[in-house]
Amino acid sequence: MKAEQFQIEHEETNSQHILHIIGELDLSVVPQLRSALEPVINRTDKTLVLNLKNLKYIDSTGIGIIVSVLKLRDELKAPFYVREIPPAIKRLFDLTGISRYLTEGTEAQA
Repeated sequence: MKAEQFQIEHEETNSQHILHIIGELDLSVVPQLRSALEPVINRTDKTLVLNLKNLKYIDSTGIGIIVSVLKLRDELKAPFYVREIPPAIKRLFDLTGISRYLTEGTEAQA
C-alpha cells in the first residue's frame, strides 16, 4: 500500500491563511512544510490556520514544527488555530500534551 503523497494547499481569505496539510507529515517532508510556512508565519495581519482534516500520520518532527509555529505566533501575539484534527492524530496530541496548547478553531471563525 502506497502512502498518500504529502501536499500542502494554501488558501487565503480576507482574514486568514489556511494551510491544508494532506498525507503524512514526517521528517522527509519538513522542508516542504517550512517553505509553505515561511511566507505566512510572521504575517500578523491574518490568522494562521492549519487544517489537518486529511493528515494521515505525523511523527515527532511534525509535532515539533507545530510547537515551534505555536511559540512563534504566541510571541508575535498573532492568532493561530488548528482545525479538523483526525481522531488518531488528536489522541497523539493528547498523549504528548500538545493539545492543551492548541486552539481548535471552528469554521464559524472563518
